[in-house]
Amino acid sequence: MSIKSDKWIRRMAQEHGMIEPFVDGQVKKREDGVGMVSYGLSSYGYDVRCSDEFKIFTNINSAIVDPKDFDANSFVDVKSDVCIIPPNSFALARTMEYMRIPRSVLTICLGKSTYARCGIIVNVTPLEPEWEGHVTLEFSNTTPLPAKIYAGEGVAQFLFLESDEECETSYKDKSGKYQGQTGVTVPRL
Repeated sequence: MSIKSDKWIRRMAQEHGMIEPFVDGQVKKREDGVGMVSYGLSSYGYDVRCSDEFKIFTNINSAIVDPKDFDANSFVDVKSDVCIIPPNSFALARTMEYMRIPRSVLTICLGKSTYARCGIIVNVTPLEPEWEGHVTLEFSNTTPLPAKIYAGEGVAQFLFLESDEECETSYKDKSGKYQGQTGVTVPRL
């Protein structure tokens, strides 16, 4: 198993639709020249962007967080260029990019250091072979202060690991519950 390079990622995105939309290279500034958290193709990964759809966790209903019976009313839906995450709380978002993972590939997500240095942790589970969809991202604000996430800018990097043989059973074969998701998706059973 080896990590895949920019050449492989570019080829898979352009010829097989692995990442849509695909940005060939790192974008570090807006069109008006203002700096931003970078996104796009890097040497051994791809930095994804956050969409402008957020679900911010709130405890106004005094609900219990239960992955087997999650109360969707525990979130406030926000559509905005920024998301303010309350102290010691979290928000869900989704990538702007739609991903199609090849059968012989496992994709790992790591947070961007710019956010990590501010106490904002990005958590995404691995993208399994033949999974596809917009990736739901979880941002934890570990600080005692409100924290800001920017839509349309880089938030996490995906690394692509290719096996020397295809798996026996892919996510698609299992009819996984998150297959083909297009919005910010809350826990499902």
